[in-house]
Amino acid sequence: MLADDRPGNVNQVLAVAEALGWPFRVKTIGYGPLAQLPNGLLGASLLGLTPAARAALVPPWPRLVIAAGRRTLPVMRWLKRRQATTFMVQLMWPGSARGLDLLAVPAHDRVADRPELIRTQGTPHRLTAERLAAAAGGLAPRLASLPRPWIACLVGGSSRRVRFTRADAAALARQASALARSRGGSLLVTTSRRTAVDCAEALGAAIDVAHFLHQWSPIGDNPYLGLLGTADAIIVTADSASMCTEAAATGKPVFLFRPARGVSPRLQRLHAWLEAKGRLAPLGGAWPAPGPLPLNPAATVAEAIRARLEGPISAATRPAVAPAPAAP
Repeated sequence: MLADDRPGNVNQVLAVAEALGWPFRVKTIGYGPLAQLPNGLLGASLLGLTPAARAALVPPWPRLVIAAGRRTLPVMRWLKRRQATTFMVQLMWPGSARGLDLLAVPAHDRVADRPELIRTQGTPHRLTAERLAAAAGGLAPRLASLPRPWIACLVGGSSRRVRFTRADAAALARQASALARSRGGSLLVTTSRRTAVDCAEALGAAIDVAHFLHQWSPIGDNPYLGLLGTADAIIVTADSASMCTEAAATGKPVFLFRPARGVSPRLQRLHAWLEAKGRLAPLGGAWPAPGPLPLNPAATVAEAIRARLEGPISAATRPAVAPAPAAP
């Protein structure tokens, strides 16, 4: 599998590799300035990579490559030219399917049908009952003094298509506090790498119920998985398809907070599908009924890979598995 500099991409690729259950190696790739060029210009090349990343791509060539994100596509095409039998799997729409054997995109992206395309509901994630239970067990003692129900609040931020402002952060804190107060419970809050400092400050200042608050940092402990595992219900901001998918995959009631300026049409389609399935409700709406929902996109992709390959993939040596990337 190819792991680049975007934790969200890496998390999806690891999810599929783990769902397959086959031995795998992680090749970390770094991008240079030329990676910003269109893939049409880069073609089948390593021009967008750093010298160190290029030097790491050496034989023996794999039988299967899994990657995610537009910038990995020229690398996959380059590898395909070295070994035509290598099966190339791309997660998310990279702008073109040329050179790919399997393309897995979320249904809310609305990519046109093509023979190599499969659609998933939501984005591949690494959540398992065992992983959530272990994370919850480590976090629960720190929450023992807080009244239940415990309502997790997973806070994102601005992206290319979503604007999350200081006013949005304060509104989220007030609405989340009102929900917790109405149930006699408390909030378990975490920000993420996309949460701006001023938004994090506004959020913390406006919470007025018993709570646990974690301000995201690139170093130190991250309670994200523990919050998903311990919470009785979850509030998630509307800017992240991954956070929405992971929250819904827990089978717990999930509330959605939309920023004042709204979200992109593709995210709206995901939210609408989850709401239609009864697994998502607007923050301030009726409490959704908990219940299991098969929402394991990584398993869907893994099954499609198995169906297209004749047998398990062997490895000359047991591969090193990369550590889990930091949660959002």
